[in-house]
Amino acid sequence: MGAALRRIQLGSALSAFGVGFTVPYLYVYVAQVRDLGAGTAGVVLAVFAMAALAVLPFTGRAIDRRGPMPVLIVAAVVASVGAAALGLSSNVTTAVLSAAVLGAGTAVMSPALATMLVQCSGAATRTRAFAMQFFLQNLGLGIGGLVGGQIVDTSRPETFTLLFLIEAAMFIVLGVVAVTVRMPHSPAFADARPTDGSAAKGGLRMLLSHRAMVQLCVLGFVLFFACYGQFESGLAAYGTEAAGIEPSTLGIALAANTAVIVVAQFVVLRLVERRKRSRVIAAVGLIWAFAWIVAGYAGLGHGSQTMATAAMISTYALFGLGESMLSPTVAPLVADLAPESMVGQYNSAFALVKQLALAVGPAVGGPMGASLHGPYIVTFVLFSLGITVLALRLGRRLTPVQDQPSLAVVPSRVVALSVPDAEETATATAESATAPVAAPVAAPVVSASAPAAAH
Repeated sequence: MGAALRRIQLGSALSAFGVGFTVPYLYVYVAQVRDLGAGTAGVVLAVFAMAALAVLPFTGRAIDRRGPMPVLIVAAVVASVGAAALGLSSNVTTAVLSAAVLGAGTAVMSPALATMLVQCSGAATRTRAFAMQFFLQNLGLGIGGLVGGQIVDTSRPETFTLLFLIEAAMFIVLGVVAVTVRMPHSPAFADARPTDGSAAKGGLRMLLSHRAMVQLCVLGFVLFFACYGQFESGLAAYGTEAAGIEPSTLGIALAANTAVIVVAQFVVLRLVERRKRSRVIAAVGLIWAFAWIVAGYAGLGHGSQTMATAAMISTYALFGLGESMLSPTVAPLVADLAPESMVGQYNSAFALVKQLALAVGPAVGGPMGASLHGPYIVTFVLFSLGITVLALRLGRRLTPVQDQPSLAVVPSRVVALSVPDAEETATATAESATAPVAAPVAAPVVSASAPAAAH
């Protein structure tokens, strides 16, 4: 990694470390430590998610017009203020408002960091850059949660205040690190608006005309709905109600999930980085379908309690294996589909899809996991198989380099934007095969037509 990329990864890991201090204990803090009740805690969690949904539609254009660094710095400051305020909140109003500020700040960070990674990497290195970010963020979250668990004491509110202040400090550290990054020159941010005026008519319209990106967003919603949207809601309720495992075992299961990601990430990376992205994602669907079947055995198999516990822990571990396969495929693919002047908007749109899935997932999965045990398992086995089908269909929409970046010959910050017609693809392939070897190109960007024109 170059110096800029190393600093971005460091800042991302440190912010994840800070988030890990508070995420596992937010509900307990609001409901029990501040004695505001379970209803208020639910409102705080909902507001946290809704704030993200409110700001993400505007984040992408700000990134593309101003650049990702200033947007990230502002977001880090906002998140820091929200975290510190939440740690000092003692009534419903301040807790809800603080959660809204914190949720808005952290939501903006994700597409800003993703866009910085895109600018600091090429087609040959982007897969590993996103895999490294995912690895470091999970490692940071895991360590932060473990350290935070040694500090908290429900009888002493000041220990929870300390956790939130540590989180706030880590956001400031991220902002400081971002200031020190020397981003490579990107002509996209010198003139973010395409000269044909299409962006002025609405970047969303352009994005929706890009069929490959729309298919990827649908696939992303199903991915996050069937996995992350169930971790702390439906699957947790199913494990305690149907499988009869102890609540403390859920912590062990989540730790197993993180451990698999940390241990397997780079082993998996070596296996998938030279394979087609669509087929890797399709394989994840099969792995997760098997994970849900294992969960079904835990709650419906009438085995011993020990076997049920082992099955639930194995379910979370299998989800972690699938996550480690997704990190070097999905996020880089979003960047590779984006027009050069809309990288931020594409990243923000995908982050918005993720937030929607994380909001809908618990609302649907929670009640089903608690009471409709059989239908719950069947539903999410089918959703996982749907991932496989959607991934294979997406693969037919991608160019060969978009689907398998290892085929790229010329390094590029932003790869071809949309899928050309079959005749155009055949012509381009024939011309590249017969063309003489050219002198080294001066610019590292491969230009292509906008997705609206291609479709």
